[in-house]
Amino acid sequence: MTHLIFHVDMDAFFVSVEELFNPDLKGKAVVVGGDPDQRGVVSAASYEARKFGVHSAMPLVTAKRLCPHAIFLHGHRQRYADYSRRVNQILLEFSPIVEMASIDEAYLDLTGTERLYGNAMSLAHRLRATIQQRTGLSASIGVSSSRLVSKVASDLAKPKGILRVLPGKEAVFLSPLPVSKIPGIGKVTEKRLRELGITTVSGLASAGRRFLTEAFGQWGEALYRKSIGLETAHFEWHEEPRSISHEHTFEVDTADAEILERTLVELVQRVAHRLRDHKMFAHTVTLKLRDWRFNTITRASSLAEETQLDQEILAKARSLLHDNWDGRQRIRLVGVALTGLTFGPLQPDLFEKARRERMTRVYEAVDKVRDKFGFDSVIAARTVE
Repeated sequence: MTHLIFHVDMDAFFVSVEELFNPDLKGKAVVVGGDPDQRGVVSAASYEARKFGVHSAMPLVTAKRLCPHAIFLHGHRQRYADYSRRVNQILLEFSPIVEMASIDEAYLDLTGTERLYGNAMSLAHRLRATIQQRTGLSASIGVSSSRLVSKVASDLAKPKGILRVLPGKEAVFLSPLPVSKIPGIGKVTEKRLRELGITTVSGLASAGRRFLTEAFGQWGEALYRKSIGLETAHFEWHEEPRSISHEHTFEVDTADAEILERTLVELVQRVAHRLRDHKMFAHTVTLKLRDWRFNTITRASSLAEETQLDQEILAKARSLLHDNWDGRQRIRLVGVALTGLTFGPLQPDLFEKARRERMTRVYEAVDKVRDKFGFDSVIAARTVE
């Protein structure tokens, strides 16, 4: 049986809710997020503001510069949560299988409901009309056989649109789109794909599974599946990683420097292993410490050069530990996170490249053993009591 998946995405949700309480905002450039003269980012922008380049997660000061005539609002979180619940209740009337992906978007599995509701497009129109009538809010709906394709379709249908991709046409539908339209592909992956000469989804599919896996590690498998419209939700890597982290909570709070050092080494090995699985490099190392009183600090420091090598990450993590722990305070939790992730230069310095390649081969050999026999099958001597 062919799956029938709807992706319902509310149009400019926060702004639309604000318009319900203040109709004078309709048709105007509106930005929800706060005072543009203070630090903060855009939570939502009306379509009128988006015409000037304003988008969510943009610094408010930038939004003000791009659209100086916009109306800036702090927003009302409780109102948004209330209307999200109302929409969710409507969706549940159409299908018992509803997944709220965020406060303003959801997936519905309507497989096998055609005899009950009629054809998919009729159902989508009915659903959108019901949301409009009972909440006063508009939605866009993508319809296809997969979550991925339905999400792309709803985005292309915005605002107030419905777009269906027929079964078997998923790859054809995605083919001409820029890779940035694929959910989970962020700026880092887009940049590396562009460096590899890949700018469209068809180019991504043509590159093939093997090439993408060699270039991006296990993330490459997900990229290939996305390019032909297949699901990736059950894959560990189904979107571009923004950070990689591991934490350890001690059964008994400890102020033993040797135990903390051993734990730090193991955490670094784990994050570096995952980093190499992605074929990525990290620019910043963050140390997290929580003491016996549950006071938590996080301290970050940038590396001189992006790396994926254990010893370089460990040196920075140790430095952060020594700078931020007095040697007496009992520690409950320690964590290491890597951020500022990139795929590294395509043509690095030859001397540095040779040195790093030697070390990387060692670590990759260890990675292969761990992948086959378990992480603990190889333990750094520093972690052994």
